[in-house]
Amino acid sequence: MKTLQFKTNINCGGCIKSVTPVLNQEAGAGNWQVDTANPDKILTVTSDKLTAEQIMQAVQKSGFEIQAA
Repeated sequence: MKTLQFKTNINCGGCIKSVTPVLNQEAGAGNWQVDTANPDKILTVTSDKLTAEQIMQAVQKSGFEIQAA
């Protein structure tokens, strides 16, 4: 398993709720989390099959900004 981290603008519970279906589909429930207390709103994804590009595309399709941390 590899751990990927990204800076995002996912900054509240409503934002997390919006992106949850996409991230659950891509990474699986329980394999990702967003640290909204961190100023960079760090998204951490644990996966052995997803690439950083796939995760970034999924989050961008949900309407959020994302970049490699």
